[in-house]
Amino acid sequence: MKIAILSRNPKLYSTRRLAEAARERGHEARVIDVLRCYMNITSHAPSIHYKGEQLSGFDAVIPRIGASVTFYGTAVLRQFEMMNVYPLNESVALTRSRDKLRSLQLLSRRGIGLPITGFAHTPDDIEDLIKMVGGAPLVIKLLEGTQGIGVVLAETRQAAESVIEAFLGLRVNILVQEYIKEAKGADIRCFIIGDKVVASMRRQAKPGEFRSNLHRGGSADLIRITPEERSTAVRAAEIMGLNVAGVDILRSNHGPVVMEVNSSPGLEGIETATNKDIAGQMIAFIEKDAVAGKTRTRGKG
Repeated sequence: MKIAILSRNPKLYSTRRLAEAARERGHEARVIDVLRCYMNITSHAPSIHYKGEQLSGFDAVIPRIGASVTFYGTAVLRQFEMMNVYPLNESVALTRSRDKLRSLQLLSRRGIGLPITGFAHTPDDIEDLIKMVGGAPLVIKLLEGTQGIGVVLAETRQAAESVIEAFLGLRVNILVQEYIKEAKGADIRCFIIGDKVVASMRRQAKPGEFRSNLHRGGSADLIRITPEERSTAVRAAEIMGLNVAGVDILRSNHGPVVMEVNSSPGLEGIETATNKDIAGQMIAFIEKDAVAGKTRTRGKG
């Protein structure tokens, strides 16, 4: 098979591992900078050009699209779909998961456990918004934030009011969520391929920090998840329409709650913590599942 990996940096651990795993299994892998692609959008022969050449002959495409280039990256992925190239994750599913508010609404509609979450537009509503999510302490998140950036823990009502007022005054979109104190700064990353949790790890925030992201200095170790946590993670990925996902779960007093469904989960932390060849399993899934033109949405959404 000829596999395209959409990534801006071939030296990134995840990108490098995927390319290595594909080649080890006898495939041709090519890393393509999504921002260097340009497209011919035409009815009969849609095409993608890259650094002066027309891309052709690919059997599958693996999107590793950064949050900051989601709009253009998904447009390129959609073009691959229109050219009947199999996507490991489809453009519609990727866009859906990147919209934090939309993804929470979809998960909520299907009964997935979530932290109590509020969303507002006008500073006049702050007092009731805080009350709605159970009061302080609470977590305030920028909708566009990634890797723990733009996430604030407000420990008092006064602090919450000040931070929310400041964010809304800057005309940025935020979510206000209950703080799951019993999680003690830890979350669980479940790595989904197909309809299975193939690996899971616990991420623990460093002392004095409540965000468990490895990019923020958190640590990771192997963990055994419960059947309920496994079912929740698989269902969350399925609701988003993702073949590959990192589902982040907190252990709360009322069961597992989903914090986020990540459509481009990093491989370094999970492979290191579990000592599993996750990249190889992703390529194996493509071998089994990839059929030209199989994309459900065919670039429509």
